[in-house]
Amino acid sequence: MHIVLLCATNRGYRFAETLFDIGQGHRFTVFSFQETPWEPRYFAEIKHLTLERGHEFNEARNVAQSKWEGFWASESVDLMLMVSWRYLVPTSVFQRARRGTYVFHDSLLPKYRGFAPTVWAIRNGESELGVTLFQAVEDVDAGDIVDQRRVAIGACDSVGDVMRRVTGTYLDIVRDNFSSLLSGNFEKKPQDHDAATYTCKWTPDDGLINWNDTSQAVFDLIRATSKPYPGAFTYLNNRKLTVWSAELLASPRQYVSSAPGRVLEIRDDVGCLVLTGEGCILLKTVQFEGEPVINASKALNSLSQTLG
Repeated sequence: MHIVLLCATNRGYRFAETLFDIGQGHRFTVFSFQETPWEPRYFAEIKHLTLERGHEFNEARNVAQSKWEGFWASESVDLMLMVSWRYLVPTSVFQRARRGTYVFHDSLLPKYRGFAPTVWAIRNGESELGVTLFQAVEDVDAGDIVDQRRVAIGACDSVGDVMRRVTGTYLDIVRDNFSSLLSGNFEKKPQDHDAATYTCKWTPDDGLINWNDTSQAVFDLIRATSKPYPGAFTYLNNRKLTVWSAELLASPRQYVSSAPGRVLEIRDDVGCLVLTGEGCILLKTVQFEGEPVINASKALNSLSQTLG
């Protein structure tokens, strides 16, 4: 069997590694693309893994470009899988796979169709998301579901915590469904399109903290954009300050001041309490651009300071 894998990110690397292990004896062709400047490295690792395992590797963002016409015309593709793939794959390409093309998506479809569903789910304060394996169709993330599993989001989980669980679920699903995808012996369930919700692309600029938001909203933004992402950020005296970790207090004081972003309290080696649009939040670790990560109490040293 000839299997084409379109993948990116560290999750794509882990997926390819697992797929090569469970698919020994099959032929694989892998497509990937270079990471953006703010992303963790993955491209070279995916390429090295693929070639080391004796498979074919190609770099491409648009697999329908004219340079790939010869590949799709001459190659017999049995199965195509997409993991963390961000670019449009037209029907003319994904219908080449004789046994179908299937996509792994980190949401409970039809909810959170589109970009960066894990980031948006945490940002929105969701208590769970999931992983869906579905058949590729022309519309975005709208194909019939082959398998779907829930993944919990803890109240204090960072995006890194959730991503590790989601990636583990990806690997469980491919292990459990690989043979069925090759044989065609499985059932599919159509999505409820009327219940669909969508996400837009997430960019680093979306990490800007709005101190007029509630404390919960600020906290959710910080944990949704922490490592391996670029982080939530604010400004202090025109210097960019990234906030890597924070904490909501169990019984905070009730402030009636109207100065969101104002430093309220400095707790040495613990953090700094900052006023929000509704309540307050304890900033713990922060980082000025080009400098090391430090405790917030080392960066914020005056009750006259206002972030924003």
